[in-house]
Amino acid sequence: MKGVWSEVVGQPDAVAVLSAAAEAAASIVAGGTPAPGAMTHAWLFTGPPGSGRSVTARAFAAALQCTVVGDRPGCGECPGCHTTLAGTHADVRVVAPEGLSISVAEMRSLVQVSARRPTSGRWQVVIIADADRLTEGAANALLKAVEEPPDRTVFLLCAPSDHPDDVSVTIRSRCRIVPLGTPRLDAIAEALREEGVPADRASWAASVSGGHVDRARRLASDEAVRARRESVLRIPLGLKRPADIFTCADSLVQAAEADALTANEARDEAERQALETAMGAGGTGKGTAAATRGAKGALKDLEKRQKSRATRTQRDSLDQALVDLAGFYRDVLVTATGAQAVLNHPDRAEDAREAARMWSRESTLRRLEAVLACREALELNVKPRIAVEAMLTTLHRG
Repeated sequence: MKGVWSEVVGQPDAVAVLSAAAEAAASIVAGGTPAPGAMTHAWLFTGPPGSGRSVTARAFAAALQCTVVGDRPGCGECPGCHTTLAGTHADVRVVAPEGLSISVAEMRSLVQVSARRPTSGRWQVVIIADADRLTEGAANALLKAVEEPPDRTVFLLCAPSDHPDDVSVTIRSRCRIVPLGTPRLDAIAEALREEGVPADRASWAASVSGGHVDRARRLASDEAVRARRESVLRIPLGLKRPADIFTCADSLVQAAEADALTANEARDEAERQALETAMGAGGTGKGTAAATRGAKGALKDLEKRQKSRATRTQRDSLDQALVDLAGFYRDVLVTATGAQAVLNHPDRAEDAREAARMWSRESTLRRLEAVLACREALELNVKPRIAVEAMLTTLHRG
């Protein structure tokens, strides 16, 4: 299926459900009577990382805003579809936390906006890209809006699962759940080829992506991402001396810090300059001094948000390295047991065979558990260097 759904990779069942809902929504706008249960005011998209939760939610939002009459909603070319996919539609708001969580103040503001009637006469759509990062207060603020939904307002929540640890039971009970699975590797490769990636690189990127569509795109298009992956996958067999623990820890942590700096530096400076200008920096008129003094509190709040964003970026970068490492140790166990499962890193199959000859299965499992424990430690705010060094110590000793 083309149109807005072309970005949704390997999720035919979800697309069928959402297409039917978009048709029902169009019927409601036109004053008709849609099929019972086809459309509802709150949706929860669940699935593993890389399954395309937020992409699917945005495609559904575009279908809801599609202005084409007489055809299935979601043409991908009308102003409603185009502006939604571009992120500029006046009635579609996306909450994607840049820091560690979504605050109650941010959610209350969003709920107020969601209560307005849509300017286009169709739907007011709110997409919460990481609903599992809602604070307790933010979740309570959202719950009130979901319990008493305004007319023509649709909430699209995205989370790894519908488990209470990710989404509260009360919110989940008011949502229609759309489960997404890990896309098949051939579907990912086909999507990359359609985007102009050479066939051999598309197949390779899909095979080592772990079913993560965005990861496959980055591997196919960015040499730096490919080099980073190679450096991470050299660690397991490169830990030969105790000194290598600290060398590898430096490499992992510094690379994550560099990623955070590269991703945020220009944006941080632009935000700071815009705020200073708005607060009267460089002015000479009356009241300038008072405005400048008042700007200190605003600048402090901005710096706090920027620090949180940098921490999130650093954690995400480190987590990707840990996912690659966990995949390698899993491949070693698969090789050692002779299982017929597909390898996470088929291009490192020889390294996996060598490791399987060198390590016992118990030792490999301890190494895998150390990587998973490091991921949990980072989520609990353990200092990255301490968590990484502890992990690498176990990886060295086995």
